[in-house]
Amino acid sequence: MSLLHHDARAKAFAEASRFRGDFYGCLTGRRDVLFELTDALLCADGPVTSPVDLTLLAEHRRGHGALYDALNRGRLDVVRLRRTLAALPQPKAAGDRLVLAVDVSNWLRPDAECSADRLFCHTFGRGRDQHLMIPGWPYSFVAALESGRTSWCQLLDAVRLGPADEVAEVTAVQVRSVVEDLIAGGRWCEGDLDILVVFDAGYDAPRMAYLLDGLPVEALGWMRSDRVMRRPTPSLKEYSEAYPRGGRYPKHCKEFRFAKPETWGEPTAATVQVADRYGTAHATAWDRLHPRLTTRSAWIDHDAELPIIEGTLIRLQVDRLPGGGDPLPLWLWSSVTGLIGPDVDLRRQAFLRRFDLEHTFRMIKQNLGWTRPKLRTPAAADRWTWLIIVAHTQLRLARPLTEDIRRPWERPMEPNRLTPARVRRGFRNLRPALACPARPPKPTKPGPGRPLGSKNRWPATRYDVGKTVRRPETIIERDRIRP
Repeated sequence: MSLLHHDARAKAFAEASRFRGDFYGCLTGRRDVLFELTDALLCADGPVTSPVDLTLLAEHRRGHGALYDALNRGRLDVVRLRRTLAALPQPKAAGDRLVLAVDVSNWLRPDAECSADRLFCHTFGRGRDQHLMIPGWPYSFVAALESGRTSWCQLLDAVRLGPADEVAEVTAVQVRSVVEDLIAGGRWCEGDLDILVVFDAGYDAPRMAYLLDGLPVEALGWMRSDRVMRRPTPSLKEYSEAYPRGGRYPKHCKEFRFAKPETWGEPTAATVQVADRYGTAHATAWDRLHPRLTTRSAWIDHDAELPIIEGTLIRLQVDRLPGGGDPLPLWLWSSVTGLIGPDVDLRRQAFLRRFDLEHTFRMIKQNLGWTRPKLRTPAAADRWTWLIIVAHTQLRLARPLTEDIRRPWERPMEPNRLTPARVRRGFRNLRPALACPARPPKPTKPGPGRPLGSKNRWPATRYDVGKTVRRPETIIERDRIRP
């Protein structure tokens, strides 16, 4: 057992060192400063409150001027770094398959009038059912989930949503590039189960399934409780028997209203499971349901015949919630048809694992200080975001290598159950043994700076907040805009 444990540690150590070397190769400008800044992120004691404080650590051998110069003018090969992340060993979930979670997290900048490309970000207030719109930079993240209750996941990509971007189209391009990188990196091969992509309620699951057509993926999304879907059309034989006098063959059949149980009919699959936190969980599924699309909103530019996107609708109902709230039913839609009882339970568990990404957002914000820097330009914010992703990835690779350095009031944990914050405590002891390709700094003298008493003759530009492109709502409005 000791030899097996030694081999596992040696393999994990080699993987972590290899990734550090690959990350250094992805840095094409100010690489030494950016690499040491990432190490300082991992070796700092406690939460990161400001990047300039990281220059006081021994792991960062440059001054604070070099740090901000690297964030503002450094260069990073994002395409190569994304492929490097996809080539790493990925966690598996939901029946030994890849499960990707997609969600948006906001970097709020309400007072940054000189920062471009800010949007109104939807946030929850402190009051009940209070929603606030605060200016900031929204980022779309894609992460690979693990099985079981955990706070770990593998961040694979981050894209900042701009004022002219349409969220569904940008997300579809992002997921497509991540899936293609996973296939190129050998993490998905022909014959494997389809990659399950889990979306939140902010995405239209049938729309995402249509945009991701042609990829070995299955779209699983949270549906609003006021939606209306349609049942599949009968076959020609069934239609001729029901309507012997003939008539126009229907494109859509009877309605399925989420809010009216009398329209549901008999389900095609139903399961009952007992969970510790939720009590008895009922999962009910109806096969081959599709939305009735119209040439409006997201489909306004679709000139051909609107498609029929069939899938499986799943209704989840539990006895209680961990927080003590009212357990309202949850509606899911999967782009795969013909699901049976075990398949329905598998989708239910995969969707619950999507909330592990929320723990990652909290960790990178509170511990790694993702949203703490007051950076002006969106390009600098993108570089800092990728450094945070690389730091979190190194924590995941160092997970089997670090020891549990716990506080006196904390309970001991098994090595494989350490949280990202506990792994970060022991990373400083592990770093000297890992590869460090950054070169030592050269002796230099500080610049003269701005002369005393001089004023800034080039005031910064103020930018508006919000979308710059509005989608037409009707066909008449669309035709009026077109040349």
